[in-house]
Amino acid sequence: MKAALALTLALNLVTADPAPGGAHGEGFQTGRTVGVQLTNSAIIISGNGTSGRADGYRIKRPCWYEPGRSAEDMLQTQEQLRSWWFHTNPGGTEEDFQKFLEQYKDKVGQDGRWWSPAYNAADPGGMACWSNLEGALWVPEGETPAGGITMEELLQIARAALTVPEPTIQLNPDAKSYVNLETWVWLGNPGDTVRSVTATLPGVMSATVTAELGGIKINSGTTDDRATVATNCGTTGHPYVKNEKFRCGVVYKRASADQPRKVYTMTVTTVWPVTSNVDQSVVPFVYDPVEATVTRDVPVGEVQTSVEG
Repeated sequence: MKAALALTLALNLVTADPAPGGAHGEGFQTGRTVGVQLTNSAIIISGNGTSGRADGYRIKRPCWYEPGRSAEDMLQTQEQLRSWWFHTNPGGTEEDFQKFLEQYKDKVGQDGRWWSPAYNAADPGGMACWSNLEGALWVPEGETPAGGITMEELLQIARAALTVPEPTIQLNPDAKSYVNLETWVWLGNPGDTVRSVTATLPGVMSATVTAELGGIKINSGTTDDRATVATNCGTTGHPYVKNEKFRCGVVYKRASADQPRKVYTMTVTTVWPVTSNVDQSVVPFVYDPVEATVTRDVPVGEVQTSVEG
């Protein structure tokens, strides 16, 4: 019984070898739902899509096994835990310790690796899922254990880490609009309009998801009888240019004086369709576009005219 307990504890100390470089999903966005926070994982997350607005996409299974140490490395690691083993097994003998090591010595020279558990700490159920996994599993070369990381799950991890920038609205007129006046709408400083994230399990597999800005959606903040939305906005809307045709924005038909706070609340949403480099015949996937929304108060007044007799 004592030896079995020591085996479990020792194995739980073994985690995947962290690969150098790259983010490891440790919280890309403060104050919003974070897609990934990888723990005990060797997966590297990289790309220009890791620092923006996350949309709360969740990995379907928050824990998994990853390929880790070779038989030789695992044996060396366990031998280095000698002092810890005797500390947790008072009364244990050298013979007991050597018996404990036999399970690792037996694998030396065999083709395969020890797989260890990892989890997504950003998921509320991540740690509970992880705690139900074995501390480590020996897996022959070319095989994947039940619960082992798959290309589909690696793709989900990349998708969960994908973020887009929060849009900035530009209007003309800016401070205040007027009834029947064309209010032009466009994005200010949209930055990179193509954003990607790659999740890599070094030496094993890699998956990339890409979001490309596809356009914007405008909600006037009121009903159709009070405003008309021009939707020919292209990718980023259209900045005001004198004498050009009005194509993207809102024409308010009534003043906002009777509205809460005496303004209309315009909403602009950027839409980013998502694609992947993974062959769909290997991993079929359909991801909804990533969307980011921002609001803007628009006070609308009546045009005042005077008639001289």
